[in-house]
Amino acid sequence: DDWILCQITSNPYGDRKAIALVSENFLTGSLVRDSFVRPGKLFTANSTLINSQVGTIKEDKFTSIRAAIVSLINGAEDKGHE
Repeated sequence: DDWILCQITSNPYGDRKAIALVSENFLTGSLVRDSFVRPGKLFTANSTLINSQVGTIKEDKFTSIRAAIVSLINGAEDKGHE
């Protein structure tokens, strides 16, 4: 029942890999303000800690976010094997 989650914040904090997330990226719902997904900031949480869902991200944006996360993981994995 654990989920892998990615930080979303209104400030990119100089993160070159941050991905903009704006209202047009949502199929349903939205965030209060334009925000940034930070693929390098992953964490896990049990599903019991998730209180609500504010929206659904469109498939193309979700795919690009997932690809950025996988790319970072693959890059970190490659460095560990050099």
